[in-house]
Amino acid sequence: MKHLLLTALLCWLATAGAAWAEETRIGMSDVIRAVEEPFQANAPKDLAIRDFEADFFQESRIVSLDRVQNGRGRVLVKFDHNRGDRVPKALFRWDYDQPTTQEIVSDGETVWVYLPDNNQVIQSEIELAAQSRPDDPVTFLTGLGNLSRDFQIGWAEPNRDLDGNFILELSPRRASPMIQRLLLVVNREAVAPSGRPASFGDIFPLLSSTVFDPSGNSTIIEFSAPRVNRGIPDSTFRFILPAGVEVIRPSNEGGF
Repeated sequence: MKHLLLTALLCWLATAGAAWAEETRIGMSDVIRAVEEPFQANAPKDLAIRDFEADFFQESRIVSLDRVQNGRGRVLVKFDHNRGDRVPKALFRWDYDQPTTQEIVSDGETVWVYLPDNNQVIQSEIELAAQSRPDDPVTFLTGLGNLSRDFQIGWAEPNRDLDGNFILELSPRRASPMIQRLLLVVNREAVAPSGRPASFGDIFPLLSSTVFDPSGNSTIIEFSAPRVNRGIPDSTFRFILPAGVEVIRPSNEGGF
């Protein structure tokens, strides 16, 4: 019996040691690659994330009002990898259940924000929405393939959470009134060390994001129960205007 226990212990130590040695070979470039590559138009087929669905929790802190607002719901995103661009076009739907019912839907060209309590729909072109509110969950996930181009990226402090997931800190390369810095928590299971091919197309790499603006306000979005590459139909991202709803179209200067 003692020999069996000793053998089991030695096997466990060998396995743990190998896992630790592999993780020590992981560098920041490996973590960045894990986030960017699945969302790029030229991603390998076994790595590309074509669509995903997840539950989310959102917490926004407004410093000047000393107020915290929470939100919950479900997000669905589909990427069009058939375009020649480096980053594919994104179709998305955010369905909020809390604090109030709200739908944010885009077919990749237009964004609709439906506020049932107000009997209103805010309609904007996706480019206008992205330029005016780059920190908004409406547009956040559409830029994951371009992180290195848009941000200076370094390790956060600390650079791991309690579960061993990696934490990156990003600063915009151009001054932004919306984003001072951005924290990304990257799923350690989605990261492969340099020299080993990555083939994690069934793992969603992003666990959470936290945006800090120059005024000290912050918005954190945590993803849970992700489902990847399930073949979400395009019809999911077509918004059907309810009868009698007021449509608001912001001007280019007014923002989203």
